[in-house]
Amino acid sequence: MKKPVLVVMAAGMGSRYGGLKQLDPVGSHGQLIIDYSIYDARRAGFETVVFVIKPEIEADFKAGIGDRLSKVMDVKYAYQLKEDLPEGYAVPADRVKPWGTAQAALAARSIVDGPFAVINADDYYGPEGFQEIYDYLLTHQDGEVYEYAMVSYLIKNTISEYGHVARGVCVENTEGYLADITERTQIEKDGDDARYTEDGGETWTHLPGDTPVSLNLWGFTASFMAEAWSRFPAFLDGALKTNPLKGEYFLPSVVSQLIGEGRARVKVLKSRDKWYGVTYKEDKPVVVAAIAEKTAAGLYPDNLWEGK
Repeated sequence: MKKPVLVVMAAGMGSRYGGLKQLDPVGSHGQLIIDYSIYDARRAGFETVVFVIKPEIEADFKAGIGDRLSKVMDVKYAYQLKEDLPEGYAVPADRVKPWGTAQAALAARSIVDGPFAVINADDYYGPEGFQEIYDYLLTHQDGEVYEYAMVSYLIKNTISEYGHVARGVCVENTEGYLADITERTQIEKDGDDARYTEDGGETWTHLPGDTPVSLNLWGFTASFMAEAWSRFPAFLDGALKTNPLKGEYFLPSVVSQLIGEGRARVKVLKSRDKWYGVTYKEDKPVVVAAIAEKTAAGLYPDNLWEGK
């Protein structure tokens, strides 16, 4: 069985944050959030990482992180292009953004031919999730259905203090598999819990603090690439009519379709680690302080890659 590889979705420019947040240091030696994710992934067992980026940030990305990590990991690159569409489809004239997280994963389809995990570049996941997903991918293959996995986090551990976030809200069945996942794009803190709106804040729905959510830490077999590509046209048929400039092909939507059709099951793995991210500029001091605390406690060396 092939060793799992790590696919890192790093093409987003961080519009709410105001800049290329993937390259904003949070560690005392200039380490980025992704340095800590790669460090955790590497000690879990991952040896190959595929960065999905935009061509226009390639030079900055390689200088800022890729060249450094190539000394400790097998680093590959894939490019998320809004023009990377199935035959017969064209990009609307005024479309600026690519087509979301499912298309980001698909950008690596010519590189990935075995089990793989997917993460965001700008989220701190903690070591537990990487170990859980690596061990699962190493020991599970497709059978009568596709055998996928995701790492869930508690919503109370994944909220920014400074604005709304997007999360996949999960429902788990009695056997520990994902029954449903719904992307909520405006979730905010509500005391010790959370709440979300779908109408610009006119009405709100409460979410208990222990609600499991996805941070896009997924584990797939190679079958996912073929399924996501074959379902892309149906998504485009709808998006080009209803939201041609901003419609997004969400990775969880593909997963939900496969679950609904009985084609896949997704094991819900658990992490109690706290998420950190720089969704907003005000988040950065919180992340810097958390990394410093974890380093002082011995979870990470002060200089991650020294001597590696």
